Amino acid sequence: MFNQLTNKACVKTLLATSITVATLSLAGCSANASNYDDGEYDRNTEYGESNGVVIYKNGAIYTVNPEQPWAEAMVIKDGVITYVGSDANVEEFEMGDVKVVDLDGKMVMPGFHDVHIHALESGSDNNHFELEIEETDPEKYISVIKQAAKDFPDTEWLIGYGHDLHTLLEAERNPVEILDEAVSDRPVIIMEHTSHSMWVNSKALELAGFDQHTDNPIGGVIMRDEETGKPNGLLMDNAGEIVMNIAMAPNTQAMQNDYDGLVDYTLPELAKHGITSIADARAYWKRGYHKTWQKAEQNDDLTARVVLGLWAYPEENDEVQLEMLKSLYTNDQDSLLRINQIKLYSDGITSNTTAALHDPYEIDLLGIDGNKGLNYFTEQRLSNYIAELEEVGFDFHIHGIGERGIHEALNAVEESGSKQGRHRITHVEMVNPQDLPRFAELNVTADAQVAGGFTHPHHWSEHSELVGHEKSDNLIPLRSLADADARITLSSDWSVSPYNPFIGLQNAVTRYPQNLTLSEAIAAYTLDAAYVMRQEQLVGSIEVGKEADIIVLSQNVFEISPQSINQTKVLQTLLAGEEIYRSAQFDKR
Repeated sequence: MFNQLTNKACVKTLLATSITVATLSLAGCSANASNYDDGEYDRNTEYGESNGVVIYKNGAIYTVNPEQPWAEAMVIKDGVITYVGSDANVEEFEMGDVKVVDLDGKMVMPGFHDVHIHALESGSDNNHFELEIEETDPEKYISVIKQAAKDFPDTEWLIGYGHDLHTLLEAERNPVEILDEAVSDRPVIIMEHTSHSMWVNSKALELAGFDQHTDNPIGGVIMRDEETGKPNGLLMDNAGEIVMNIAMAPNTQAMQNDYDGLVDYTLPELAKHGITSIADARAYWKRGYHKTWQKAEQNDDLTARVVLGLWAYPEENDEVQLEMLKSLYTNDQDSLLRINQIKLYSDGITSNTTAALHDPYEIDLLGIDGNKGLNYFTEQRLSNYIAELEEVGFDFHIHGIGERGIHEALNAVEESGSKQGRHRITHVEMVNPQDLPRFAELNVTADAQVAGGFTHPHHWSEHSELVGHEKSDNLIPLRSLADADARITLSSDWSVSPYNPFIGLQNAVTRYPQNLTLSEAIAAYTLDAAYVMRQEQLVGSIEVGKEADIIVLSQNVFEISPQSINQTKVLQTLLAGEEIYRSAQFDKR
């Protein structure tokens, strides 16, 4: 599944880098990084050292610094930016043993931050098979699942991914019967493409202890046969998460798959697309995800600055969970890896009628009279978690899609008495106008994902039959949030949407009337995102004293049609001055 990449040389010295912008010492260090186009890696290409002085000149350098938005040249010394300005004034640095890169007019900007990405789980090879989402007859999945069972005869659980929930809801048979026909002698679980429902067979239900007498778990719904009351094989939101946690219990092979996917595929892909910082948005500590990240750091395999958002399990005892989360907190400013965020859900999603609304859904998929969606964490419980964990140093990354879920999340931040937190609400699909100014008032960042085509205005009406036209016709109100002075970040939620930030940029500026300007969108992917990762003093803009996390682009995105932004390619990516990616199209100078 993954192209192999040897990329283990040079980043270890970055672990000694101080967030106070101490001078790096990277003498004699070079990295093997991805040098490929069309998916091919050149494993034999060595890249230059970041020690000494490197001069970039004759460029269009977009700094994201409002005091000096553009420059022609910059100087990097030992990984730190020491000069940003004109070509004329850079000449004084061109003496002695320096490396000079003539940009030939190419655009340079800070490296992208993706502050909501499922980098570990989306790149892992722990799924055994994938179903075609376009298939409308679930009976046709049986042969695929049978083949997967033959291909993986020794796995305790057979784990799959794909399909659309509505395909199963419209099936003539109960979904559990279809899956039992495919495999009945061991548990099977298949994650729906949104990750907010699971399809399971009878063996999986049995091992989870789910039967007709089982109450719905917090934040989830066990879908049932209307006549018998027995589970029908569909588990919504946290009901499915509970079973997936059993299936994904950590073992040596699963953790190795996670590691290999991260190092051999995900990190090189991020570097290729100019992403130098990420927030892993669902670090399942019960699955050992944090340990995999720590192993990558210890093995000098990290080629990005990483913050983990530890998953808060809705069904866990609060006292036990809070103590565990506190014990996992790390915020070593000299490390590329920090564990200082909490990820949790306020609600579910609109398409399966679990996003939290103020009014009942016009069509209910859950079989609940007056269904207004669900809560993983209630407002009061969330407030208690924020108050308890903010004191330790944690910031909260709160999933909120329905207008009630977002309103309650804002209430929780306010009720917690938050003073130092840099909390954010992610997705922000339906926002009450009254709540727009509260983002700025409470210093809560609005984190949005618009790289997926489904977020573009011409798709807004698709949810109108569930929530009505008024709520569906203004999804992800970026312009309204910006006009209300909210801090906005843009991210991918990969694998739900593409991680390519140029797709996100293009969509952000073209989704009129809820669009951003290009400068606002770039800030949302760089300096404002650096703020929520607590590293805006270190990176996020090109300024003297900051570390050189920079990218060179194939075209100046300010000089082209907005509809062409997504065609932009990254030619070079630097992390603290260290080259971690170079395109074959970028001449080495």
